[in-house]
Amino acid sequence: MPDFLEVCEQAAREGGAVLQSWVGRFRAREKGPRDLVTEADLASQEAIRARVLGAFPDHDFVSEEGEQEGRLDGRYCWVVDPLDGTLNYVHQIPHYAVSIALLEHGKPIVGVIYDPVSDECFRTRRGEGAWLNGSRITTSGVSRLSEAVIAASFAARVQFPAREIDQFVAAVQQSQGVRRTGSAALNLCYVASGRFDAFWALSTKAWDVAAGVLLVEEAGGAVSSPTGTAFSLEEPHPVACASRPLLDAFCAMLNSAHKLQH
Repeated sequence: MPDFLEVCEQAAREGGAVLQSWVGRFRAREKGPRDLVTEADLASQEAIRARVLGAFPDHDFVSEEGEQEGRLDGRYCWVVDPLDGTLNYVHQIPHYAVSIALLEHGKPIVGVIYDPVSDECFRTRRGEGAWLNGSRITTSGVSRLSEAVIAASFAARVQFPAREIDQFVAAVQQSQGVRRTGSAALNLCYVASGRFDAFWALSTKAWDVAAGVLLVEEAGGAVSSPTGTAFSLEEPHPVACASRPLLDAFCAMLNSAHKLQH
């Protein structure tokens, strides 16, 4: 039986190579307001599907681009974002990634996020820690909101007034700094590796975050829903932090911010 993690990394790297081969020669088309998708998405997805289903033909496969081939809560299900950070990719901003997770009965057990521009490969297997290009990574351990560098992921279009805007203002006021990078998957990688201290999102899908959430947990971080309850891929909007004390303080801030404004 092929190794789950090795196949996952092979698929992510092959998907990333496809993305790079399309740079500068694709046509963008609108999937929705300010949410661009390209032929490269589909080409990357097909390369990934061929690799993982070639190795494990009886597994389910769920991806951002295309119809679902199975269920997230099946025995084994590959959850794939063939291009996380599409708007960055379309505009040749070098911050995007391939994200792949393998779920067992709905829980991530293996995850790989590959940045084809920097050739950084983040990988994890449940119970075995988190790694970047062969080196063990851990979260920063920051526990105070005032010391935290925070990342945010918003929907393609945010109407005002909005909960995200209220939370963003509070985060700017109470943290060391806030960044909106355009890739939820890489934001989670950066929390896992200590570059960021916290991340939150209210509009992500399972394929955006399944691999990254496992990375953060295996790197020693803490993850919950925005309300502070247990995180679930059925409502995949994570708050990921470098430590449990920071997670508690951050969730309290997020939940009080909107109330204060309304």
